[in-house]
Amino acid sequence: MLPWNVIVQEKENGVIEIAAVNPLASMQAVINKDLMSIANEVGDRLKKLLRISINT
Repeated sequence: MLPWNVIVQEKENGVIEIAAVNPLASMQAVINKDLMSIANEVGDRLKKLLRISINT
């Protein structure tokens, strides 16, 4: 399991909060070009997902 989590929670007044850890930041200590490439791709996909969720 890779250490990339997305947290979705309902706050007061029905406001939905979405939080995600930056995959590149969480993989900084690991020296592995393949994992960094995957972390970069995951980060791009998370950003896209968060942008879509904001506009919905």
